[in-house]
Amino acid sequence: MREHPDYYYNQSAVIPFRKGQGGRLEILLITSRKKKRWVIPKGIAEPNMTPADSAAKEALEEAGIKGDVLPGVIGDYAYQKWGGTCAVKVYVMRVTEELKVWAEDFRDREWLPLEEAAKRMEEPSLAKMMRNTSAFLSSAE
Repeated sequence: MREHPDYYYNQSAVIPFRKGQGGRLEILLITSRKKKRWVIPKGIAEPNMTPADSAAKEALEEAGIKGDVLPGVIGDYAYQKWGGTCAVKVYVMRVTEELKVWAEDFRDREWLPLEEAAKRMEEPSLAKMMRNTSAFLSSAE
């Protein structure tokens, strides 16, 4: 039995990126609420927002970052929570600003080379999406 309204099960996330030294692609990861694992910003797709805008809102709240969510979904995945299946649409976000203080600044955040970030993902489909970020960015340009 589902514990929450239907819209709670539609979620969106971003893979935040920047170009580091030498133009190398870097991904920002944050810790989960209890700091047990590394994750990307993700949350409920607000009913009054587009999934991409909702993902940007989560990035601001959870990671303290602002940026441009690129058009198109890089992928999606599902997981079990609240007595149901959450469907997550994943976007790519070019980070333009990092705040020093943000809503959930109890979370750690770390910029990592793409491959290292992918290795930290527990969700295999999310790791695969992350590894496809370079190709996604090339097709978006």
